[in-house]
Amino acid sequence: IDGICAQIDNPEITIAQLMKFIKGPDFPTGGMICGVEGIKNYFTTGKGSVKLRGRVGSEEIKGNREQLVITEIPFNVNRAALEEKIAGLVNEKIITEISAMRNESDENTRLVMELKRDGNPKVVIANLYKHTQLEVSFSVNSLAIDHGRPKTLTLKEMIQCYIEHRREVVLRRTRFELKKAEERAELLEGYLIALANLDEFIAIIRKSKTREEARVKLLAFEWTQKQVERWGILIRSETRLDKGRYALTERQVDAILELRLYQLTALEIDKVEGEYKELLERIKDLLDILAKESRVMTIIKNELKVIKEKYATPRKSQIVPDEGEIAIEDLIVNEGVIITLTHNGLIKRTNVSSYRSQRRGGKGVIGMTTREAATDEDKDFIEHLFTASTHDYLMFFTNTGRVYVERVHEIPDMGRAAKGRSIANLLELKAGENVAALIRVLSKTNADKEDITWEQPGYIFFATKQGTVKKTALADFANVRKGGIIAIGIDQGDNLIEVKLTTGKDKVVLITRDGMSISFDEEDARPMGRPAGGVRGINLYKGDEVVALAIVVPDAKLLVAGENGIGKRTDFEEYRIQSRGGKGIITMKTNEKTGAVIGALTVRDNDEIMLITVGGQMVRIPVQGIREAGRNTQGVKLVNLAEKDKLQAIAPVVGEDKEDAAAEEK
Repeated sequence: IDGICAQIDNPEITIAQLMKFIKGPDFPTGGMICGVEGIKNYFTTGKGSVKLRGRVGSEEIKGNREQLVITEIPFNVNRAALEEKIAGLVNEKIITEISAMRNESDENTRLVMELKRDGNPKVVIANLYKHTQLEVSFSVNSLAIDHGRPKTLTLKEMIQCYIEHRREVVLRRTRFELKKAEERAELLEGYLIALANLDEFIAIIRKSKTREEARVKLLAFEWTQKQVERWGILIRSETRLDKGRYALTERQVDAILELRLYQLTALEIDKVEGEYKELLERIKDLLDILAKESRVMTIIKNELKVIKEKYATPRKSQIVPDEGEIAIEDLIVNEGVIITLTHNGLIKRTNVSSYRSQRRGGKGVIGMTTREAATDEDKDFIEHLFTASTHDYLMFFTNTGRVYVERVHEIPDMGRAAKGRSIANLLELKAGENVAALIRVLSKTNADKEDITWEQPGYIFFATKQGTVKKTALADFANVRKGGIIAIGIDQGDNLIEVKLTTGKDKVVLITRDGMSISFDEEDARPMGRPAGGVRGINLYKGDEVVALAIVVPDAKLLVAGENGIGKRTDFEEYRIQSRGGKGIITMKTNEKTGAVIGALTVRDNDEIMLITVGGQMVRIPVQGIREAGRNTQGVKLVNLAEKDKLQAIAPVVGEDKEDAAAEEK
């Protein structure tokens, strides 16, 4: 089901990416599937072979001996026949290390084989796999009738056939429901007309000698479009009018003639009107489903997720590497590294051992050559630093709302003094794209060594320039192709400005250029899918825009800076929690002295920040030296600016001491 949903989200998904969700076949009797090459073959070509082994364990028994216990057997293998075969091998001296055998099975399999004192368990197990049905192979031929013709299908083609089938089911069901809704709406429209012309209709019925006479007279009535619309009837199609006039249909007349007097009370009238309004909404919704392919796909996914929640069961057959098979992550030592990304977009990873070995001399080490640079090209500083392991993931979010994901071991491995490599050489960025935010996601595996990183709890929280926010589950980013995918729908003229990894229960603060801010509970923003555009985080005043997103941290403060070099630190307690989407409260009293707010950061006393001006000046200052002040104040001067120069950005800066500390933590 996860694989089907992934293919719906990304029709260009590869077989390798699908295999992150669809591991392979699962057999009711368990066992171990040896290797993934056979699975890959039939997933890719439609034909292949899968090797399945029973599970054999070793237990110690009295006398310093061991016994082998078969607890799972391959699918379609008869337990009694297997036991008989093993006994025959022992009698024929093909397997000589077994001294006794017994069957302790109930509803679960447990075949016990006691070994002689000098018996080698590994040799016995190898012989059991070689000479018995404890190891079998299943041939796969994915032959199916596709559009009337036999065809061998790949995994992706099989899934696409199923998606098309479900699409047809949803469309047919929707058309059927729409037809029923339209038929019911037609009758209700007749009732509304009858109720609006009650006296006249009753008079006609009373004066008519037969039902047919009354029927003919009612069919002769006509009204203008404005008249029927005044009675609450919505004309949904021009074909319903004859030369611009509305007349009753035969079904409506028959229904009117079937009305009972008690149905003409005020209460019944309200019920008819209420049901009609609900039907109109339902019809509108059904028409929207038929008009939008995305809604059809969403319905398919939602129905699949219901099935998953109701019927999902743990995998029984474990997939283990076959002899000679190994994943690339198995070839890479999962070791600690330091990831750095500079303000100018240079990225690298450095093994923590290079920090430790150089620090033993007691005089420290040289950091990146970007720190004391003389040229404009070399004016740079570390803006992001992560301690990570080589199996972890990095998520790069761009200003246009796309996300790229890379494994840490794919980041260039360079020495501590090196500047790094341009991030544009690592990511397949599109024209006009630049990295707006970077997040590290810790790699995690289960007991079977399967990657479950994207199954961890957590959310990605987005903020855009126009005040939109969105929260998306981390699990929604499990399938990011090399060329990136949409992480948030961005309206024209808007940009993604910041992204944070959250717990789902954090408190966030949005800060605007004109000095406003709003703090609200992250839970106020419901989780939304990747392509969604989000909801309003702050109701901006005309001409204002969001410049920063901050997470409330109890022992930290919010640092706000204006373009004229004025800034301050304010305790988060001064930002009362409000409802999402409001106008907010003042965070900096902006005027000609302060200029517009250009940024805000969550900071602690021992942090340092870098001030970057439009003219290219960069000033590094300690946070502790910035005065604490209330929200509704201007702040103090952070930097002396040259005439006509402006502060352009502020960023956290990582010094050599923090790099060393991070290395020590790893």
